[in-house]
Order: sequence, then C-alpha cells, then structure tokens
Amino acid sequence: MAFFAKLKENLKGVKERWSGGLASLFTGEPFDEAFWSELEERLISGDVGVDLSERIVGEMKREAKKRGISTKSELKSVFVSNIADRLAAVEGMGQPFQADDPPLVLLMVGVNGSGKTTSAGKLATQFLRQGKQVVLAAADTFRAAATEQLQIWGERAGVRVVAQKPGSDPAAVAFDAWQATRASSSDVLIVDTAGRLHAKHNLMEELRKIYKVLEREAGARIRTVLVLDAVTGQNGVAQAVTFNQIFPLSAVILSKYDNTAKGGVVLPIACDLKIPIRYIGLGEGIEDLSPFDPVEFASALMDYDAERDAKRGGDSK
Repeated sequence: MAFFAKLKENLKGVKERWSGGLASLFTGEPFDEAFWSELEERLISGDVGVDLSERIVGEMKREAKKRGISTKSELKSVFVSNIADRLAAVEGMGQPFQADDPPLVLLMVGVNGSGKTTSAGKLATQFLRQGKQVVLAAADTFRAAATEQLQIWGERAGVRVVAQKPGSDPAAVAFDAWQATRASSSDVLIVDTAGRLHAKHNLMEELRKIYKVLEREAGARIRTVLVLDAVTGQNGVAQAVTFNQIFPLSAVILSKYDNTAKGGVVLPIACDLKIPIRYIGLGEGIEDLSPFDPVEFASALMDYDAERDAKRGGDSK
C-alpha cells in the first residue's frame, strides 16, 4: 500500500475523533455564521489552540467572500489549502535529513514511550539504504531494555552501537560515540536518550549536558529531534515548548500516527513554534517512517481528493 493510501486509511479514526468529526462539517448545504463558530470550536477542541483557530477561520471567511463561495463543500478545498500552505511555509517542513556535510549528528529526545529508539533505528536503516555509514549511541543508560532494543536495531541493520554499562554518564556515552563516528569516518551519528518528563528540571538539565557536549564537538552538524507520540494532543505542544527552551529543536518526528491520534497537534507546533515536522510514523515497520508531506497530510485528514471532487462537481451539473 502506498504511503499516502496508508495515511488515509490510518487517519480514518482521526477524522472521526478530531474535533468530533471536523470533516463532517463540510457537507454540501449553504453555510451561515453558526458554521464558522462550530468550525472554530472544533479546531480548538482538536488541539489547534485558540489563537491559531481564530486565524484559520478568519482567513477562510475572507477567502470565501473573495471567491464568492456559498456552500460548505466548496469550502473544503479552501480549508485543505489553508492547512497545507501553513505547514509548507515552515522552513524545513517535510525535508528528510541529509548527511551532505558529515558527520550529521541527530540527538533524539522526548518523553518516555514516545518512540525515540524505534525512530532512531528506522532512520539508521534509511541512511544505510542511501549508502551512508551510521553509528548509534545508546545514551539511555537508565534502562537496560532501551540499550538492548537499540542493539537489536543495530544488529538487524549492521550498525555499530556505542554503549556503556547501566548507570553510566549519558554525556560520556555521547562523547564516545562521537569519537567512534569520527574515527570510522561515518556519515551519521544518531544518539538515543532516556525519556524525559518535560516538567522534571534535573532530567532536562542532564539532557542539556548531552547537547552541550555534542555541540562542542559537532557544532552546526547537530540536529535536535523531538519524537512526539501523536496521541498526546496539547501535551505534545507543551513538550515541544519545554524542550525548545532547553536547546533549539531542529525537527519533530510525529510517531504512532494511527487511528487513536489527535490531528490538530501538528498545527501549533509547526505554525506557532516554527518547528518543522520532518517525518511521520504510522507503524513499526521501516517503511512506516516517511517524510511529512503537508498537502498529503491535509488531504488525507479531510478525505479530500481534488480530481475526485472536481469530477463529482462536474457530474452534478
């Protein structure tokens, strides 16, 4: 199944749950002022945020007036374009990581259970397919299971995993992995870290230490990657804000985007925080991590197909 088709399939539940059925608002009958109020309420309840929801509705009102749109079904394409354009305007949106100036360093961060280790393994495999040499760093030294999981990914892919005994200094692991990366002339270093509750100051300070070590060694080659479980909703926005205060976030990987996810979280992270969504994950397989496409995402979310909808319009005339 093509990724777009799979995305549409997986987003069926999102359409039904996001704001109580956002797509269901856009049926064929004429709209009135109550429609705009309902649209704004559903956006807000769908984790888009008050200010951004107001801006989206305001822009849609102006566009509908400008184009003489009179039905909800006609507004559907306007909504899809508004969402896609907003996302596409964020620098780096949907762009896969490139190791053009090696070694590229990816520091994977996020809360417990967000999918960091799995995402690290998937990225490593994708780089290998591009002919790049990769090193993985098991800097989650608090959980032996995390190191074991990363080592399994490393064994599958034939990638070296730098690890130390449980309880070791995570920053020291990161430094050793950087040294190994340089010594082997590898193209990419991916550093897996322990899950951090974003409200825990001491844990976040330890993460800052890892970043400082890598920044000192790698400089501009470092990319900080927040892995977010898509089901977290507005809590995901809070995570992004807090991590972004510790060090500048370069990208977000939205993991586990299945039928339990909340679609709206993408918008405030990208549009308000200006952090690009680089990848979206739909499952556990290697192919289930794909570059984020704003147009495909917005279209799939609203079950919108321009050619199909145009044909329907022609048939109804």
